[in-house]
Amino acid sequence: MSPLTHLVGSWLVATATTNNPRDRKLVTWAGVVPDIDGLGVIPDVVGSWISGQACTYHYYQTYHHVLMHGWPAALVVSILFALYAQQRQRVLLLCLLTFHLHLLCDYFGSRGPEICDLWPICYSEPLFRHPIWFCKYQWKLDGWQNQTIFIALFFTSLWVAVKRGYSFVEVFSSRLDATFVGVLLKWHGHPSRHEKISP
Repeated sequence: MSPLTHLVGSWLVATATTNNPRDRKLVTWAGVVPDIDGLGVIPDVVGSWISGQACTYHYYQTYHHVLMHGWPAALVVSILFALYAQQRQRVLLLCLLTFHLHLLCDYFGSRGPEICDLWPICYSEPLFRHPIWFCKYQWKLDGWQNQTIFIALFFTSLWVAVKRGYSFVEVFSSRLDATFVGVLLKWHGHPSRHEKISP
């Protein structure tokens, strides 16, 4: 699934299970950070552009779903994030949850354009090669299933934002989040937080 789908889904989990902005952001990012092993696409594209040769996506194909899509990375990320949390034990467990939710979503929804382009979950990488899990029913990354899930999560997150006064935009910037939620409240027929305190 796309990083944006992971972000919105993880934020919804974090919103339902944490009680402060810092922990909410940490739990949300734990569900997104596995995809940093896909950043090899940047040197792939830049190298191809500089050399003038066709892009082979070597680093992307070699490391994506390998370095950060197993239990070793889940433990490291969860422990590291928990160190910065207000409720450390709770955030540790929730980070493990959202991290593994990411893996589960990728297990079902990360196939390439061809039926044979399955993305495996190498659950013990980069320490051990096995186990390797495939889903033969895996749907395409841009398939209708992923699009439907994203739309459902996105509109649910907007509803939650109107109810709670903050949105998934908060993981990037509190100021942008306040503006975003203010617009949502106006569309929904409610005064923004700024308007509520204005004389």
